[in-house]
Amino acid sequence: MPMQLVNLDPALLPSTPWIRLHPSDNVVVARVQIPAGTELDFEGGTIRTSQTISPGHKMAVEAIREGEIVYKYGEEIGRAGQPLAPGAWVHTHNLRFDINDREYEFGTARADLSDLAPPATATFLGYPRADGRAGTRNYVAIVGASHCAAYATERIAAAFRDESFEGTGVDGVVPLPHSDGCGQSEKEDSKLLRQTLEGLADHPNVGAALVVGLGCEVNQVGYYVRPDGANGGKAPRKGLTLQESGGTRRVVEDGVRAVRELIERTGRLERQPCPVSQLTISLECGGSDAFSGITANPGVGYCADMVVKQGGTACLGETTEIWGAEHLLTRRAANPAVGKRLLDMLDWYFDYVARFKDSVTFNSNPSPGNMAGGITNIVEKSLGAVAKGGRSTLSAVYDYAERISEKGFVFMNSPGYDPASVTGMVAGGCNICLFTTGRGSCFGFATAPVIKVASNSATAQYMDEDMDINAGTVADGEEDIASLGCRMYDTLVEVASGRKTCSEKLGHREMMTWRIGPVL
Repeated sequence: MPMQLVNLDPALLPSTPWIRLHPSDNVVVARVQIPAGTELDFEGGTIRTSQTISPGHKMAVEAIREGEIVYKYGEEIGRAGQPLAPGAWVHTHNLRFDINDREYEFGTARADLSDLAPPATATFLGYPRADGRAGTRNYVAIVGASHCAAYATERIAAAFRDESFEGTGVDGVVPLPHSDGCGQSEKEDSKLLRQTLEGLADHPNVGAALVVGLGCEVNQVGYYVRPDGANGGKAPRKGLTLQESGGTRRVVEDGVRAVRELIERTGRLERQPCPVSQLTISLECGGSDAFSGITANPGVGYCADMVVKQGGTACLGETTEIWGAEHLLTRRAANPAVGKRLLDMLDWYFDYVARFKDSVTFNSNPSPGNMAGGITNIVEKSLGAVAKGGRSTLSAVYDYAERISEKGFVFMNSPGYDPASVTGMVAGGCNICLFTTGRGSCFGFATAPVIKVASNSATAQYMDEDMDINAGTVADGEEDIASLGCRMYDTLVEVASGRKTCSEKLGHREMMTWRIGPVL
């Protein structure tokens, strides 16, 4: 059966300092700080804490012998590294990273979402495109062909920083610089980069694009812009190189003129009602803590299900952060082929990591901040991360930056590093992003609005200028997951219709391409 979160009744939470996520769990999560020596009522008995338990951290609620399995979310997250008494703090010092092999089933836990009430709002104000997609923004993008042109792309965009675009139908001019494009082979990395940049240029949120290169790099401007100006029916596109223009200053001047021409060619567009089925949302988490898998991620999952039920698309990424929970996703696969493709992506990633021998493993993924927030290992992190995918049937699996064509809940092979992961999903066509964080992330993307969701109220309040939604209300006992998910959905529609997110107001645009091979 799918992992289920239980005992999150808002009426019960304020009366207890802990949260039990599943009846079979032998650990609970501290909702607030529990001092050492505190006596707690637990299921008719009393537990005395032997150490202070920080918010988000685990506490044993029964005696666990050394080597026995520790359960959270109803799933095993490792084995006790020493005998654990009720009231003991359970973390990296006494939880051994050791899990049994997963047993895979395909399509045994598909949900039709018949119990999910349809939302009152079924449209957003967007920009319909000729290919049937719709933009949540209408940008002119300055795409760097290589790192050698990164400075020029930024200078061209900077020329429009203080310009008013009122009446033009354009939301702004944004640069997409990156650190790749040369010093790499013509095979795996170049193919991946071109697929990524092409996806970012040919995107529903991009009304026109200017591609800028140095001129002699591996990744030539000619891959994106034809000499005759033809673009195969795609949005208007132009190309320039520093070498042909005569250097930095002249290419910036040429670029500014080219952008003005592109703004004229895109027409004076106005937002129009579009069905929610034209939303493709990326689901990302970064700077996670233990509350991420309890509040923010399940809330995003509920919101994603609401979008999927209306014919829209929700894309989960971060292959390194499904390991240990992949069996929950294969059970939701539309058919065995989809489930096996997901496992193939994991196998590919294991082979990829193996190239670096002993320098990195999947369990290298939890960062120091993740661990400080109560996450002990990658399996525990993954079990919380996949909650962003809700309950919908897994309809397709894509490789990095591959064009997303299926509707419903889908998965994309991507790294756990937020900038690279979101870049791939946006390149695949995601036109808006839901991003959860527990420790606090200030991430944003240039062409796709990013809605930041704080998993706990402390982070939401302390980083209020960066957080759009506080999901800590669930742990505070103020609302349940369904209410939070509906609130997220309303925000999603508002942002898709033009409301600026915190990251947009602050100017964040942390794009990063994914390089797999060596630097040559």
